[in-house]
Amino acid sequence: MEIPEHRKWMVNRMGPDQRRVTDEYMAGVFEVAQFAWAQEKFKKEGKLRCPCKICKCKKHQLVGDVMGHLCMKGFMDGYYYWTNHGEKRPPIPPVVSNNYYKCSGVREDFNDFEQMVMDVAGPSLGTYIEQQTDDCGDQIREDPNPEAKIFFDMLKAAQAPLYNGCENYSELSAAIQALSIKSDFNISETCFNQWMDFMGKALPNDNRMPENFYRAKKSVEKLGLGCIKIHCCPNGCMIYYFPDDKNLRSCKICGEDRYKSVIRNGKAREVPLKKMWYFPLIPRLQRLYSSMQTASQMRWHRENIRDPGYLSHPSDGEAWKHFDERYPEFSMDPRNVRLGLCADGFAPFDQTGRTYSCWPIILTPYNLPPWMCMRREFLFLTIIIPGPSNPKGKIDVYMQPLIDDLKLLWNSGVMTYDVSLQQNFIMKACLLWTIIDFPAYGMLSGWMTMGKLACPICMENTKAFTLQHSRKTTFFDCHRQFLPFDHCYRRNKNSFRKRKDETTLPPQRLTNEEIWEKVKHLPSIIGPPYDNLSGYGVFHNWTKKSIFWELPYWKTNLLPHNLDVMHIERNVFLNILYTIMDTKGKTKDTFNARLHLADICRRKDLELQDGGGGKLKKPKANYTLTKQQRLFVCEWIKKLKLPDGYASTLSRCVDMREAKLFGMKSHDCHVFLQHFLPIAFKALPKPIWNTLTEFSQFFRELTSPLLKEDNIRVMEQNIPIILCKLEQIFPPSFFDSMEHLPIHLPFEARVGGPVQYRWMYPFERFIRTLKDKVTNTAAVEGSICEAYLVEETSTFASYYYPPDVPCRRTRVPRNDDGGEGCFAAQPLSIFNYPGRPSRKCTSCFLEEREMKAAQLYVLLNCPEVEPFLS
Repeated sequence: MEIPEHRKWMVNRMGPDQRRVTDEYMAGVFEVAQFAWAQEKFKKEGKLRCPCKICKCKKHQLVGDVMGHLCMKGFMDGYYYWTNHGEKRPPIPPVVSNNYYKCSGVREDFNDFEQMVMDVAGPSLGTYIEQQTDDCGDQIREDPNPEAKIFFDMLKAAQAPLYNGCENYSELSAAIQALSIKSDFNISETCFNQWMDFMGKALPNDNRMPENFYRAKKSVEKLGLGCIKIHCCPNGCMIYYFPDDKNLRSCKICGEDRYKSVIRNGKAREVPLKKMWYFPLIPRLQRLYSSMQTASQMRWHRENIRDPGYLSHPSDGEAWKHFDERYPEFSMDPRNVRLGLCADGFAPFDQTGRTYSCWPIILTPYNLPPWMCMRREFLFLTIIIPGPSNPKGKIDVYMQPLIDDLKLLWNSGVMTYDVSLQQNFIMKACLLWTIIDFPAYGMLSGWMTMGKLACPICMENTKAFTLQHSRKTTFFDCHRQFLPFDHCYRRNKNSFRKRKDETTLPPQRLTNEEIWEKVKHLPSIIGPPYDNLSGYGVFHNWTKKSIFWELPYWKTNLLPHNLDVMHIERNVFLNILYTIMDTKGKTKDTFNARLHLADICRRKDLELQDGGGGKLKKPKANYTLTKQQRLFVCEWIKKLKLPDGYASTLSRCVDMREAKLFGMKSHDCHVFLQHFLPIAFKALPKPIWNTLTEFSQFFRELTSPLLKEDNIRVMEQNIPIILCKLEQIFPPSFFDSMEHLPIHLPFEARVGGPVQYRWMYPFERFIRTLKDKVTNTAAVEGSICEAYLVEETSTFASYYYPPDVPCRRTRVPRNDDGGEGCFAAQPLSIFNYPGRPSRKCTSCFLEEREMKAAQLYVLLNCPEVEPFLS
């Protein structure tokens, strides 16, 4: 901030000898005290706010103490106008222009919420101001246009105190923070209205506190970005979106009516039978460049160079680099946005049993650095596809507005103002890939993920087959073809399928250009049955030509659709767990599974045996635990103590009566597979235990936040061997498509980058928050839309909150008290985690075994020690 001429004495406190305060400074301190004491409210209190560098106007002190603090410590930075002591800041014209942003000193003269209004207004309001100025620089007095008037009114609200004499809140900031509290804690509208009524009556009569939720929402409405409601065919055949369709009254495909007649207040009204919600993507991307907190971070992927050979961000992957090579003009400007898309459904009525499926579509920008990328505030809800049923293949119908925006962002781009560089530029964007679970993979890609051709990578070259007795598809013995030609497993005729050597090459992974040649003649949107597609289920699994092919660059993407590691990891682990624990109704080691053994492979010890009386009995397998061993595992898990936030309470998943585990969440499976599986199943024979440990280590390395290219290539070589070892342990019915997919995961990690940016965990957590917003069961999507817009506005505004104002975005973890438990001048990182004890602290002496365990933990988990271990 530029120092006013008459206040430059405030920064010259000490004389040339640096031993005594200058006379000019002492006179100024007396002036401050005299001016403040003349204010009526300070006379009543008997104390003043102390503006020294330590107190920063947060503490009230006696006048003498205030003067002493100022002489010893000096004034707090930037306090050149004594606004906390009754002085009014000189009036500043509410002008927003390009020149305004170039003068940082002028910007700092505005408070945080005034800056927020100006960031939202952008340069367009400045253009209006320039148009209202004549050649001599004099202002032409005309009424502002409607758009400018909205932001002038908001700027006025940001400057107007909540009530006369209020120093901490303005009319705008009070409304924003009230809505932020409602959004953070999911308060109902009725509760919010009662609080607003109470606050309005408790404050002075001249207060400007919003009366209710409607008024609070209206006061900040222009800070938000809004949504568009689009009518749909009840059967999902079309949306009334294109100009030629907007006036139709029935579906042009199935003939279903668009409206229904409803009588309200004695009058008949036409209400659409079904509608979707579209949250325009372009203004949300532009918003990233209108805030000083995010604009500069959108160039992080280009400005921060990482070590070669390491992958810590999607920009380090081959897909990103390949795109840069194919489209150098796009990659020339680092501000152009790379996006990822996620689609998933959820049931908002789990407890009631009512069948309903709502499908949100979410986009996230990858330009941001790792500590910001994938955070909740940067997951943009773009479309809400209404229920009550799964859209299935017709999901493309609802994605047409989004695809149109993506084509616009690629072909011509949109003019955007970068507040960090004070530049207008043409912002373009591209969609790198989708992130979806395996069933939704078929909905978006067009390749149905069911049956023998379920694998979308191997496609028709898979070696999956149907089991004779259970009529289920198995991917048993599909992995030897990925081994080197000289590997001994290729010639093994006993452990795999009978009398078969493996001499074929692994299936070639098709490029997107090659896939395009296969699908370009298919219809765009169709649904089951697929009888009109010749060869479906035999020679191919294509059901449609996906809408993503309309994007001009889609056929050049290296990784258009990601296999979701989260669900693969969960499903594979549960199959292993239930089979080893011999869980009734869940195990893959069934009676039919043993019948297959005699037909497919040579394992006499596992085949069904004659139990007498014409009955067959199933001998115990070496990969299952005994009842006593299962009880031991359950007891160990029940007593297991984990750090806060490491996993959920696993003891709730233990059933000691039946000696089984149940109800494990996806993250529980993730933790158990990677960390506890080798410990829990130590009682298994060593060859089986070694294979499971290798499988556990594979997923642990795959999901590391920092990947090394050399290690990934080693994983690509190891995973076929691990899967072949599993095939020698478990029966053929164990291997469904989920047990096959891990063989493709290392390639995707090398091409796309770390898994953390390409799996469903952050999106599942975000969808959980959307589920919590369903407060009106009669209008599921409408209540989500209403609550999301409020949250979006309050999250944007939170970047302008003063540091002492708490909000969800800045809230510290529940066990973080802000302290650091270290005692050395340069502590080890492992001893530097903030936290608070859960109960009264006591002293105890560690036994030798406990001391060694603690030392080993430090050595294995401390980065400072790693150089000495290699």
